Amino acid sequence: MGGCMIAALDDRALARVGGEDAATFLQGLVTCDVERLGSGGAAFGALLSPQGKIQFDFFVTRLGDGFLFDVARPMRDDFIRRLNFYKLRAKVATAAEDGLAIHAAWGGPCEAAGGIAIADPRLAEMGTRVYSARAPQGEAGDYEVHRISLGMPEGGKDFVYGDCFPHEALMDQFGGVDFAKGCYVGQEVVSRMQHRGTARTRIVMVEAEASLPAFNTDILAGGRPAGTMGSSAGRLGLARLRLDRVSEALAAGALVTAGSLVVTVRLQPWVRFGWPRE
Repeated sequence: MGGCMIAALDDRALARVGGEDAATFLQGLVTCDVERLGSGGAAFGALLSPQGKIQFDFFVTRLGDGFLFDVARPMRDDFIRRLNFYKLRAKVATAAEDGLAIHAAWGGPCEAAGGIAIADPRLAEMGTRVYSARAPQGEAGDYEVHRISLGMPEGGKDFVYGDCFPHEALMDQFGGVDFAKGCYVGQEVVSRMQHRGTARTRIVMVEAEASLPAFNTDILAGGRPAGTMGSSAGRLGLARLRLDRVSEALAAGALVTAGSLVVTVRLQPWVRFGWPRE
Protein backbone atom coordinates (compact mmCIF):
# COMPACT_ATOMS: atom_id res chain seq x y z
CA MET A 1 0.00 0.00 0.00
CA GLY A 2 1.24 3.47 -0.83
CA GLY A 3 1.64 6.47 1.41
CA CYS A 4 -1.13 8.56 2.89
CA MET A 5 -2.94 10.93 0.52
CA ILE A 6 -4.59 14.04 1.97
CA ALA A 7 -7.17 16.45 0.57
CA ALA A 8 -8.75 19.48 2.22
CA LEU A 9 -12.52 19.37 1.79
CA ASP A 10 -13.28 23.08 1.73
CA ASP A 11 -16.76 22.41 0.35
CA ARG A 12 -17.73 20.67 3.61
CA ALA A 13 -18.65 22.22 6.98
CA LEU A 14 -19.40 21.03 10.51
CA ALA A 15 -22.37 21.48 12.84
CA ARG A 16 -22.78 20.40 16.44
CA VAL A 17 -25.95 19.03 18.02
CA GLY A 18 -26.08 18.57 21.78
CA GLY A 19 -28.37 18.62 24.77
CA GLU A 20 -29.94 15.91 26.91
CA ASP A 21 -32.54 15.03 24.25
CA ALA A 22 -30.14 15.08 21.29
CA ALA A 23 -29.96 11.33 20.63
CA THR A 24 -33.71 10.73 20.90
CA PHE A 25 -34.46 13.84 18.85
CA LEU A 26 -32.13 12.85 16.00
CA GLN A 27 -33.23 9.20 16.07
CA GLY A 28 -36.74 10.25 15.08
CA LEU A 29 -35.52 12.38 12.17
CA VAL A 30 -32.65 10.78 10.25
CA THR A 31 -32.12 7.57 8.28
CA CYS A 32 -29.20 6.18 10.32
CA ASP A 33 -29.31 4.80 13.86
CA VAL A 34 -27.63 7.43 16.04
CA GLU A 35 -28.66 5.85 19.35
CA ARG A 36 -26.41 2.85 18.71
CA LEU A 37 -23.33 5.01 18.06
CA GLY A 38 -20.77 4.85 20.84
CA SER A 39 -18.53 7.81 21.57
CA GLY A 40 -16.25 8.24 18.55
CA GLY A 41 -18.53 6.09 16.40
CA ALA A 42 -19.64 7.38 13.02
CA ALA A 43 -22.41 6.76 10.48
CA PHE A 44 -23.55 8.14 7.16
CA GLY A 45 -27.17 9.20 6.85
CA ALA A 46 -29.67 11.71 5.57
CA LEU A 47 -32.53 13.94 6.61
CA LEU A 48 -35.35 13.36 4.14
CA SER A 49 -38.47 15.19 3.07
CA PRO A 50 -41.80 13.61 4.06
CA GLN A 51 -41.89 12.32 0.46
CA GLY A 52 -38.69 10.36 1.10
CA LYS A 53 -36.24 12.47 -0.91
CA ILE A 54 -32.80 13.54 0.35
CA GLN A 55 -32.78 17.08 1.67
CA PHE A 56 -29.42 16.79 3.45
CA ASP A 57 -26.89 13.96 3.66
CA PHE A 58 -24.08 13.82 6.19
CA PHE A 59 -21.49 11.99 8.22
CA VAL A 60 -22.38 12.00 11.92
CA THR A 61 -19.95 11.32 14.75
CA ARG A 62 -20.88 10.88 18.39
CA LEU A 63 -18.73 12.84 20.83
CA GLY A 64 -19.80 12.10 24.39
CA ASP A 65 -23.42 13.23 24.70
CA GLY A 66 -23.34 15.31 21.53
CA PHE A 67 -22.98 14.81 17.80
CA LEU A 68 -20.79 16.36 15.11
CA PHE A 69 -22.30 16.56 11.60
CA ASP A 70 -20.21 16.83 8.42
CA VAL A 71 -22.41 18.33 5.67
CA ALA A 72 -22.06 20.14 2.35
CA ARG A 73 -20.94 23.69 3.19
CA PRO A 74 -23.70 25.46 1.18
CA MET A 75 -26.27 23.37 3.07
CA ARG A 76 -24.93 23.73 6.62
CA ASP A 77 -27.01 26.73 7.73
CA ASP A 78 -30.18 25.31 6.16
CA PHE A 79 -29.47 22.00 7.91
CA ILE A 80 -29.28 23.74 11.29
CA ARG A 81 -32.47 25.70 10.56
CA ARG A 82 -34.29 22.50 9.59
CA LEU A 83 -33.23 20.78 12.83
CA ASN A 84 -34.44 23.78 14.80
CA PHE A 85 -37.76 23.64 12.95
CA TYR A 86 -38.30 20.09 14.22
CA LYS A 87 -36.95 20.79 17.70
CA LEU A 88 -40.13 22.15 19.29
CA ARG A 89 -39.67 21.67 23.06
CA ALA A 90 -36.87 19.11 22.87
CA LYS A 91 -33.81 19.98 24.97
CA VAL A 92 -31.46 20.25 22.01
CA ALA A 93 -28.84 22.85 21.08
CA THR A 94 -27.49 23.34 17.55
CA ALA A 95 -24.51 25.40 16.41
CA ALA A 96 -22.07 25.83 13.55
CA GLU A 97 -18.56 24.49 14.24
CA ASP A 98 -15.99 26.60 12.42
CA GLY A 99 -12.96 25.78 14.58
CA LEU A 100 -12.17 22.51 12.78
CA ALA A 101 -11.24 21.92 9.16
CA ILE A 102 -12.30 18.80 7.26
CA HIS A 103 -9.82 16.59 5.43
CA ALA A 104 -10.06 13.25 3.67
CA ALA A 105 -7.19 10.80 4.01
CA TRP A 106 -6.72 7.54 2.12
CA GLY A 107 -4.18 5.13 0.69
CA GLY A 108 -2.14 4.42 3.81
CA PRO A 109 -1.67 5.20 7.53
CA CYS A 110 -2.08 8.92 8.24
CA GLU A 111 -0.97 11.03 11.18
CA ALA A 112 -3.90 13.08 12.56
CA ALA A 113 -2.42 14.47 15.79
CA GLY A 114 -4.79 16.60 17.82
CA GLY A 115 -7.83 15.86 15.68
CA ILE A 116 -10.84 13.58 15.36
CA ALA A 117 -10.38 10.78 12.82
CA ILE A 118 -13.22 8.50 11.73
CA ALA A 119 -13.15 5.68 9.22
CA ASP A 120 -15.48 6.49 6.32
CA PRO A 121 -18.46 4.29 7.25
CA ARG A 122 -19.57 3.81 3.64
CA LEU A 123 -16.64 1.92 2.15
CA ALA A 124 -13.24 1.01 3.61
CA GLU A 125 -11.40 2.10 0.45
CA MET A 126 -12.75 5.62 0.89
CA GLY A 127 -10.35 6.06 3.82
CA THR A 128 -10.73 8.43 6.77
CA ARG A 129 -12.39 11.76 7.57
CA VAL A 130 -10.26 14.02 9.77
CA TYR A 131 -11.64 16.99 11.74
CA SER A 132 -8.79 19.08 13.07
CA ALA A 133 -7.44 22.62 13.28
CA ARG A 134 -4.27 21.25 11.65
CA ALA A 135 -3.99 19.30 8.41
CA PRO A 136 -2.92 15.65 8.71
CA GLN A 137 0.49 14.68 7.41
CA GLY A 138 0.56 13.17 3.92
CA GLU A 139 0.93 13.86 0.22
CA ALA A 140 -1.62 16.08 -1.54
CA GLY A 141 -4.27 13.99 -3.28
CA ASP A 142 -7.27 14.59 -5.52
CA TYR A 143 -10.30 13.49 -3.53
CA GLU A 144 -12.71 13.86 -6.45
CA VAL A 145 -10.67 11.48 -8.59
CA HIS A 146 -10.45 9.06 -5.66
CA ARG A 147 -14.19 9.23 -4.95
CA ILE A 148 -15.29 8.91 -8.57
CA SER A 149 -12.87 6.06 -9.25
CA LEU A 150 -14.62 4.11 -6.47
CA GLY A 151 -18.07 5.04 -7.76
CA MET A 152 -19.16 6.83 -4.58
CA PRO A 153 -21.97 9.40 -5.13
CA GLU A 154 -21.95 12.80 -3.46
CA GLY A 155 -24.88 15.13 -2.90
CA GLY A 156 -24.89 18.32 -4.95
CA LYS A 157 -22.44 16.76 -7.42
CA ASP A 158 -24.21 13.60 -8.54
CA PHE A 159 -27.77 14.52 -7.63
CA VAL A 160 -29.76 17.60 -6.69
CA TYR A 161 -30.86 17.83 -3.07
CA GLY A 162 -34.61 17.45 -2.80
CA ASP A 163 -34.82 15.40 -6.02
CA CYS A 164 -33.30 12.01 -5.19
CA PHE A 165 -34.38 9.00 -3.15
CA PRO A 166 -31.81 7.29 -0.88
CA HIS A 167 -31.89 4.14 -3.02
CA GLU A 168 -30.98 6.15 -6.11
CA ALA A 169 -27.96 7.57 -4.27
CA LEU A 170 -26.98 4.01 -3.19
CA MET A 171 -27.56 4.71 0.49
CA ASP A 172 -29.15 1.28 0.84
CA GLN A 173 -25.90 -0.25 -0.43
CA PHE A 174 -23.45 1.31 2.05
CA GLY A 175 -25.49 1.48 5.24
CA GLY A 176 -26.86 5.00 4.92
CA VAL A 177 -30.34 3.75 5.79
CA ASP A 178 -31.04 1.56 8.80
CA PHE A 179 -34.08 -0.49 7.84
CA ALA A 180 -34.40 -1.99 11.33
CA LYS A 181 -34.73 1.26 13.29
CA GLY A 182 -38.00 2.98 14.13
CA CYS A 183 -39.75 5.77 12.30
CA TYR A 184 -38.02 8.83 10.86
CA VAL A 185 -39.06 11.51 8.39
CA GLY A 186 -39.79 9.88 5.00
CA GLN A 187 -39.41 6.36 6.39
CA GLU A 188 -42.63 4.96 4.92
CA VAL A 189 -41.64 5.77 1.33
CA VAL A 190 -38.09 4.44 1.72
CA SER A 191 -39.25 1.22 3.37
CA ARG A 192 -41.78 0.66 0.59
CA MET A 193 -39.06 1.01 -2.06
CA GLN A 194 -36.89 -1.45 -0.15
CA HIS A 195 -39.52 -4.10 0.35
CA ARG A 196 -41.01 -3.86 -3.14
CA GLY A 197 -37.68 -3.57 -4.91
CA THR A 198 -38.90 -0.63 -6.98
CA ALA A 199 -35.62 1.30 -7.26
CA ARG A 200 -35.11 1.40 -11.04
CA THR A 201 -32.90 4.49 -11.05
CA ARG A 202 -29.39 4.27 -9.61
CA ILE A 203 -26.17 6.30 -9.66
CA VAL A 204 -23.65 4.12 -11.48
CA MET A 205 -20.29 4.47 -13.22
CA VAL A 206 -19.81 5.65 -16.80
CA GLU A 207 -16.71 5.85 -18.97
CA ALA A 208 -15.99 7.33 -22.40
CA GLU A 209 -13.11 7.75 -24.87
CA ALA A 210 -12.89 11.49 -24.11
CA SER A 211 -13.67 13.79 -21.18
CA LEU A 212 -17.26 13.39 -20.09
CA PRO A 213 -19.73 16.29 -20.35
CA ALA A 214 -20.97 18.50 -17.53
CA PHE A 215 -23.34 17.71 -14.68
CA ASN A 216 -26.97 17.24 -15.74
CA THR A 217 -26.15 16.50 -19.39
CA ASP A 218 -28.83 14.18 -20.75
CA ILE A 219 -27.94 10.54 -21.30
CA LEU A 220 -29.78 8.55 -23.95
CA ALA A 221 -30.06 4.78 -24.22
CA GLY A 222 -31.02 3.70 -27.72
CA GLY A 223 -32.22 7.24 -28.36
CA ARG A 224 -34.53 7.25 -25.30
CA PRO A 225 -33.95 9.46 -22.24
CA ALA A 226 -32.27 7.31 -19.59
CA GLY A 227 -30.85 9.79 -17.07
CA THR A 228 -28.29 12.52 -16.54
CA MET A 229 -24.59 12.98 -15.90
CA GLY A 230 -23.29 13.52 -12.40
CA SER A 231 -19.69 14.36 -11.56
CA SER A 232 -16.71 13.31 -13.65
CA ALA A 233 -12.94 13.19 -13.64
CA GLY A 234 -11.81 13.13 -17.24
CA ARG A 235 -13.13 10.01 -18.98
CA LEU A 236 -14.57 8.46 -15.79
CA GLY A 237 -17.73 9.64 -14.11
CA LEU A 238 -21.00 8.91 -12.39
CA ALA A 239 -24.50 9.12 -13.83
CA ARG A 240 -28.03 8.78 -12.47
CA LEU A 241 -29.62 6.26 -14.82
CA ARG A 242 -32.73 4.20 -15.40
CA LEU A 243 -31.05 0.80 -15.41
CA ASP A 244 -33.99 -0.89 -17.09
CA ARG A 245 -33.72 1.42 -20.10
CA VAL A 246 -29.95 1.03 -20.30
CA SER A 247 -30.27 -2.75 -20.07
CA GLU A 248 -32.92 -2.85 -22.82
CA ALA A 249 -30.79 -0.70 -25.12
CA LEU A 250 -27.68 -2.81 -24.61
CA ALA A 251 -29.63 -6.02 -25.18
CA ALA A 252 -30.83 -4.56 -28.49
CA GLY A 253 -27.30 -3.58 -29.50
CA ALA A 254 -28.06 0.15 -29.20
CA LEU A 255 -25.69 2.82 -27.90
CA VAL A 256 -25.74 4.75 -24.65
CA THR A 257 -24.67 8.37 -25.20
CA ALA A 258 -23.91 11.42 -23.06
CA GLY A 259 -24.04 14.44 -25.32
CA SER A 260 -21.99 13.46 -28.37
CA LEU A 261 -20.05 10.73 -26.55
CA VAL A 262 -20.72 7.02 -26.48
CA VAL A 263 -20.41 5.81 -22.89
CA THR A 264 -19.88 2.46 -21.23
CA VAL A 265 -22.04 1.88 -18.16
CA ARG A 266 -20.98 -0.40 -15.34
CA LEU A 267 -22.07 -1.14 -11.81
CA GLN A 268 -19.75 -0.46 -8.89
CA PRO A 269 -18.09 -3.69 -7.73
CA TRP A 270 -19.31 -3.13 -4.18
CA VAL A 271 -23.06 -2.86 -4.89
CA ARG A 272 -25.34 -5.81 -4.21
CA PHE A 273 -27.87 -5.23 -7.01
CA GLY A 274 -27.52 -6.37 -10.59
CA TRP A 275 -28.91 -5.41 -13.96
CA PRO A 276 -32.72 -5.64 -14.24
CA ARG A 277 -34.16 -8.84 -15.65
CA GLU A 278 -37.14 -8.95 -17.95
